[in-house]
Amino acid sequence: MFDVAIIGAGMSGLICAQQLQQAGYRVVVVEKSRGLGGRVTTRRLQDTCADRGLSYLIANGELTTSLVELLTCQDILQVWTDTVHEFRADFGLKAVKGVPLYTAPKGMSAIARFLAKDLEIQLSKRVVSLSLFDDCWHLQFENSNTQVVAKAVVVAIPAPQALTLLKPIALPVVLDSLRQVEFSSCISVIAGYPANMPLPVWRSLTVIDDDTLAWIGNDSSKRLGMNTPVFVFHSAAKFAQTYIDTEDLQPIGQQLLNKAAKLFPELANPDWLQCDRWRYAFPTIPLADNCLNAYTPQPLLCCGDWCGGFNLEGAMRSGNAAAKQINQVLQPTSS
Repeated sequence: MFDVAIIGAGMSGLICAQQLQQAGYRVVVVEKSRGLGGRVTTRRLQDTCADRGLSYLIANGELTTSLVELLTCQDILQVWTDTVHEFRADFGLKAVKGVPLYTAPKGMSAIARFLAKDLEIQLSKRVVSLSLFDDCWHLQFENSNTQVVAKAVVVAIPAPQALTLLKPIALPVVLDSLRQVEFSSCISVIAGYPANMPLPVWRSLTVIDDDTLAWIGNDSSKRLGMNTPVFVFHSAAKFAQTYIDTEDLQPIGQQLLNKAAKLFPELANPDWLQCDRWRYAFPTIPLADNCLNAYTPQPLLCCGDWCGGFNLEGAMRSGNAAAKQINQVLQPTSS
C-alpha cells in the first residue's frame, strides 16, 4: 500500500517522486522499461557508451539551472562545449558561440540514477489498467498477477500512452485534452569509427532546414580516454515520420549516415552502427497547463514535458506541479 504511485520513470516522474517523498509520502515509481530516465538514457556497447536520447543539458530556466548546479557539484555533469556549429546548404558550416552545453562523462543516464536515489522503483512493469476500489487505485501489470495499490496516481508518460491507459476511467474532457497533444518522432543512430579517423572541428552540429538529418554529435568527445570515435545522429522529424514503424531500422540508419557522409565524408564508413526509435521525442503541441488533473474521486494527475512546455525545464516544472497538487489533497501516511 502506497500513498502515491507514479507511472513512468522519466525526468518528470522522477522529479515528482522526489518532491513527494521529501514531503513524507510513501511513493513507488513503476516503469515499463528496464532502465530509468526516458530519453535521458545511455546505451553501453562495444566496450564504450553513448547517449542515445538527450545528448546534453542547457541551463535555460530556473529549474534546469538549479539542476545543472547540483549535478556539477556532484561531479555528474561538466561543460561539453560552448560552441554550437550549424550547417546549412547555402552557407556551409558556421560556428555559433553560445551558452554552455553540459554532459555527463559517465553517460546521461547518470542524471536519472541520481534523481532515483532512495526512491522505490519497479522496472519492467507495464501498467495495463487502473481501477478504483475502496478509495484506492489498483494498478494491474502486463503478464503479472501482482498489483500496486495507492491512494493517488501520477501518470508521467507521453500523452498518447496516457490516453490509452485512461480511456476507461477518465472524463471525456480529460481525454480530449490528451488528444490535443502532438509529438514529433526521431530516429537516432549510434556509430563507431576506426581509431585513426580524422575528427571534425565540431562537437555538436545542428543541420538546418534538412528533411533527413537534424543533428550530429561527437559523443566520444564527452569522455576522456576514448580511443574509438563514436558519433550520434538524430533524424529530422519528417524523416522519422516516414520510417518510425519500419521493423528493421538498420537500413534506415544507414540512410541517415549516407546523408551525413555527403556533408562530411569522414563519416561514411563506420565499423558498426545501432539504431533507436523515439516515437514521442519532442512535444510539438503541448498543453498550456503544467499538469492535467483527471478530476477522479481519488487523485489522478498527468505530467510530462508535454504539459506547459517543450523541454526539460517544462518536464521538471510539470513534475513539481503534479506533486504540489497531490500535496494539496492528500496527507502522508507517516503523518
